[in-house]
Formats: sequence, C-alpha cells, structure tokens
Amino acid sequence: MLKRSHLPAPFLLLAIVLASSAFAASPAVDPRIEHLLTELGKTQSIEAVAISPDGKQLAWVIKRQGNPSIEVAAADGSHAHRLSAAAKPGTCAESGVAWAPDSRHLAFVSNCSVDLTSTKVMQNTIYLADTTGSSAPAQLAQLQGYVRALQWTGDGKSIGFLYVPGATRHASAVAAAKPAAGEVGVAGVEIQHVASVDIASGTLRELTPAGMYAYEFDWSPDGTRIAYTAAQPPGDNNWWIAKLYAQPAQPGATTTLLVDPTNHNSGSLHGLQIALPRWSPDGSRIAFIGGLMSDQGATGGDIYAVPASGGTLTNLTPDIHVTPSWLSWTGAQSMLVSQVSNGQSQLADYAVSATQAQQQTAHFTVPASFSDGSASMAVSLSTDHQHVAFVQSSYATASEVHAGALSNAAPAAVTSFNAALKPAWGKAESVEWNNEGSHVQGWLLYPAHYDPKKTYAMVVVVHGGPSSAVIPRWPGVGYGAAPLSALDYFVFEPNPRGSFGQGEKYVQANRKDFGYGDLRDILAGVDAVEKKVPVDDKRLGLTGWSYGGFMSMFAPTQTQRFRAVVAGAGISNWQSYYGQNLIDQWMPPFFGASVYDDPAVYAKSSAINFIKQVKTPMLIVVGDRDAECPAPQSFEMWHALRAQNVPTSLVVYPNEGHHFVDPAHQRDVLQRALGWFAKYLPAG
Repeated sequence: MLKRSHLPAPFLLLAIVLASSAFAASPAVDPRIEHLLTELGKTQSIEAVAISPDGKQLAWVIKRQGNPSIEVAAADGSHAHRLSAAAKPGTCAESGVAWAPDSRHLAFVSNCSVDLTSTKVMQNTIYLADTTGSSAPAQLAQLQGYVRALQWTGDGKSIGFLYVPGATRHASAVAAAKPAAGEVGVAGVEIQHVASVDIASGTLRELTPAGMYAYEFDWSPDGTRIAYTAAQPPGDNNWWIAKLYAQPAQPGATTTLLVDPTNHNSGSLHGLQIALPRWSPDGSRIAFIGGLMSDQGATGGDIYAVPASGGTLTNLTPDIHVTPSWLSWTGAQSMLVSQVSNGQSQLADYAVSATQAQQQTAHFTVPASFSDGSASMAVSLSTDHQHVAFVQSSYATASEVHAGALSNAAPAAVTSFNAALKPAWGKAESVEWNNEGSHVQGWLLYPAHYDPKKTYAMVVVVHGGPSSAVIPRWPGVGYGAAPLSALDYFVFEPNPRGSFGQGEKYVQANRKDFGYGDLRDILAGVDAVEKKVPVDDKRLGLTGWSYGGFMSMFAPTQTQRFRAVVAGAGISNWQSYYGQNLIDQWMPPFFGASVYDDPAVYAKSSAINFIKQVKTPMLIVVGDRDAECPAPQSFEMWHALRAQNVPTSLVVYPNEGHHFVDPAHQRDVLQRALGWFAKYLPAG
C-alpha cells in the first residue's frame, strides 16, 4: 500500500513512475538531441563575482561539475587560485563572496565545517580569509540556518547578512515548497532576518524585529543604521506587500516605516512592489526600485527616493522608456543604473536632484545578460566607482567574468572557462514592430543550418513573469529556447506588453488583460517575422514556463495558428489557482482585486473556460512541489484536453519547485520538449 502524500493520486502515480524508473517512460532520444544535451552540460557555471574595493583583485564563485567553489585572481583574471575552507577541494559548497574594505580579507559562506547528515536544518559557516595566503580561512560564525547576501560595514567592523534561523529550505518562492502536512500556515513558518556578526568577537546579532520577514537590506554609510524591505510572514507570499523600514543597527531598536505601497497615500507606487533600498552617500535619502514586479529577484520599475528619516516619497524617473533594475549611488547627486532597454542590457549614469533622476550617458548597451550574482543586473564596483566586474553571457558566448575600467565600452572577459564552447544554434537578431500604439521588441534565433531557399517551422517562446524580459543569455541543460534553434527551428522570443524594457507604463499595460493584448502583440510579432524570413505559418509552435506556461495553455483557446504546444509550470484556471498557490499576494496588483471580489476578471483569462476551442497537441510539465504554479493546474488542463480527445501528455517531476534543481530532471524536461516538437512540428 502506498504511503500518504501531499500529492493528489494522479500526481503521486506519475511522481513514483519518474522517481523509480529513471525516466523509463521518456521518448526515444533523437541522437541530435542527445548530442545537444551533452554539449550544454559542458558549460561551467560562474555564479558570482566581486571586485575588491581597491579594484585590484577579483573573487568569483564557479560551479564546474560538483559543488560551487571560490577562486581569487588579479583584476585582469591572472594568477587565479582556489580559496577554500575545505580540507579536500570540492567536498563542500562555498559561495557568497564579500570583500572587506581593506581589499585584503574576504568573507564567504561555506558548509565545510558541519555534519551534513546530522539534521535537516541547513548549516552554514561564515569564514574570513586573508587573500595574501598568510593563514587558512578562519571561522567567524557557525550558524544553524540559511545565510546569504553578506555585506560589510564601511568601517570593516561588522558583516551584515540575511539569515533564516532553523531553515530547512532556501528562502525563495521558486524553491520546492515544504510538503503540506499538519496545520497549514501555522507550523514550521521560517522567518528571514537581517543579522550581523562582529568581526572582533564573532558575536551574532539579529537586528530586525522577530515577527518581521526581511527581504533585502543596506547599511547606512556610517554603519549605524540599516534600511530594509520587510513584511509579516510567510515570506514567500508577502514580498508583494513589503514595506520599507529603517532602524538603528541594534537588536530591539525602534523601527521607522518609510514607505508603505499598500497605502493609498503612496501615490504612483500604490499597489506596486519595492526592491533594492540604497542609502545616499550622505545618509540623508534612501533610493529604491518601485514598480509592477512578478517575482522577487526579477526587479524592474522606476527609481524612487524617500528621506531616511521619513517624509515625501518621490518618483525620480516618471515616463522613462527603459526599465531600471539595479542602482548604486556614485556620489551625492549621481547614480550608476543597470536597466533593460529594448531587449538589451544597459549600464548608465544618472544625474540625481531632489526631484528627478535623468540619464546622462550610457556606458554600454549589450545584447547580453550580466550580473554579479547578488541581484538582477547588479554589477560589482570598486570604492572609487572606476572599476567594474560582472558575469556576462549571450547567445554567442557562454558565461565569463568581465572586468575592467568603467568607460564607454563594455569591459572584456578576463576568464576563459567556457571559451572553447561554440553555439549549436543559429544567429540571433532583434526584431521590432508596432502594435496598437506601442513599440514592441523580441529576439529571433535562426535555424542552425539556415538555408534562405527553404521554409521552416517556428516555435514562439513566451517568457515568464509577465514582468520580465527576454535578454540573450547562454542556455544551460534544462527548459529553454536556444536548443530548438539547434534542431533547425526558427525561435521567436517576444517581449510583449507587460515586459521590461519600454518603461513602466508598458509593464502595466496588461493589467486585468492577461492573454489578450499581450497575445495580440505576440501574433503581430509573428506576422512581422514571417515578412522577414521564410517561416511556414502552418508550422507554428508555442511554449513557455510560468507566465509563458499560462500563455501556452491560453493561446490555443483563442487562435488555431499554433500546431504544437509545450506548457511548462502553467496556469489553466485563474479562479482555482488563486486558492491553490502559496503566493496569492501577487495577484491583486495584476488583476485589480482578489478573485473573491472580482471573479469575472480571473475567469476571462482562464483557459479552462474556453477548453472546447483547443485542438493543439500539448505536452504539460511541472514540479510536484511548485508553490508558484501548483501541479493541480497542470492536471486540470491535462484532464480537460483528454476529455476533448486532444493529444496530450502530463509529466510531474518529484520534489521539484518552480525552478528545477535535479540535473536528471533538467535534462529530461528539455529532452521531452524537443521530442514533442519533433513529433508534432517537423522543423525543416
């Protein structure tokens, strides 16, 4: 007899099949797909980089085959060597690099000194290393819980970080949810705090209130105060209603509420999200990104500022036509801003006054993705703001560390971990079109063996979010778009209304309209592509994950143009979804009300209500512990398609959340997607 599970019976059966048979039910693998998966698996993942305050050294985190490890090098990438607390290299996970103000010492997080088999509670130690090599890394604080986002005070006397005492999972809505058991929402609630450790004594202090879940923080310039975003727990759900606070950097200190986006008095920020609080150099103001954001970590919006002691909130960038995603004060009246601009990544200088922030120059604009690993589109800066480092990848080149002087050109790569890798897919180019008064942009990947005399099938890939954007990046093993190009499909990745890159009004343009205006933008983009290249309109496919999974389920109810669909972690019924997911706070900002107050707005975007119109073969894939797009949504769609005699297949992956982490599952989901299109949508 099977043990009880948090999964409904159909999910349990599928999960058991996957877990016990090593994907015995997987379709036969095309040799081309097998080769492609093998090549994608050769990529070495560079997870983070930090430049020393004096601009002379780099530290990066790289994951080659096993655990992530740390290396230190000169600023030009030379003389790289491993830095580790492990007795044997590679035996434990090390990450979270943060340089001390003296540019000599480096703090990092490691699980080397703990017994990983003794408890389900995460165990991590903060180490301090002398990068001159004069001594082995020393333990600074051994902690029972989740630790991330190390940040030194300016005087080098303390390190702050985000800390979840007693954590049993990563603090993220995209991580696998805990199995539902016991009294839901009461037992086992894990709370993330801002904490600090004193360098001299190793004393741990939890700074933020015990009942408050903190998401991001920043030290004041003098290290005496912290600013942070926080909400009541549960943390995965309430990020969408987080507020901005400031307080002295002491346990039990009085907090000051600076910004409350849930309050009507917050003006243009009302009902939106806030991220990345940053103190001005004189400590008088706190700037942050505010906008309509789908997920924590996918930051985008306008730049706001508020007095650090409380007062009038100001939108510094109303009506701009780019999407700021990260910022750093570089002076009393200047900022460095990373932003999405028409589907590309841009790093720009802004002049800042009391009432506005205006872009002055763009240092560079690249058809590539970059980040230092700490936040979306973040870069690591030297203290004088003259040197920069980040990890960059594109469709043309795999991830490398880029570092150099901050100038009017993108710095070159200083590593060559992945230099031998060559794209297996075709060239990428930006495509632009106009629809219903808006400028729209997307990316087009050509077939790997493109012949202009032939006609090709094309797969449309809709990104997640919807508050996000397709920006070129090197793919990994797992669900993605570029591998379809390697199998000689055209691949079209649009950034329709709701996406980052055209300004906040564009992001908000699909509020209360999911699946309609955004779908019209996508179809207009398909028309634009078909005028440009030899795509057979009778051989169009559609796929996407998360919001893209919803669109993959919904679009076939509105149009018959698509002949094959793969829906990843989708949503088939917004009304039932509201009561199933663990992050329902994200929905009122996008739908205008809860499902209980306005069920009609949810019903009009639910594929299940138009299911009789679907004729398209559909593969559906999902993780069984997905908190963002729960597996019952996929089951509901699969069940309805079977009832309509539409060819369909549902695959549920055990112990996976919204983002898959098991390499076997990552490989299998891509293999199945490619195989589905090969079966129902011949490429050439």
